[in-house]
Amino acid sequence: MCIFCKIIKGEIPSYKIYEDEYTYVFLDIAKDVDGHTLVVPKKHVVNILDCDSETLSHVMNTVKLVSNYYVDKCGYDGVNILNANDVAAQQSVFHLHFHIIPRKNNDGIDAFPHFTGATKSLDEMYELLKIK
Repeated sequence: MCIFCKIIKGEIPSYKIYEDEYTYVFLDIAKDVDGHTLVVPKKHVVNILDCDSETLSHVMNTVKLVSNYYVDKCGYDGVNILNANDVAAQQSVFHLHFHIIPRKNNDGIDAFPHFTGATKSLDEMYELLKIK
């Protein structure tokens, strides 16, 4: 059983922020950013690539609910929402989860990745990626 399933079942303690029939929301214990929050489905799915539409819909509704709460009721100005899918994308826990990073204007947090630059032309990428 994965660590997030154990948290959902109460086998590992957590700082639960919100829970409903389909989702569980808790503080990340990394203590890297104040309020760093994880939103997970109660149903075990590895990531967005294998998640059914209904489960994903519930998770995203909870991400929106919590994000709006942080901005409307907790004094934050915005949020970053982060997600990684599979090893190549640096997913570290193989249970679908979204990170919510509460943000204040001018907080000095740089939560957006810095990329080194594309190597292919936009035309090449368009031909490769367009859905036919």
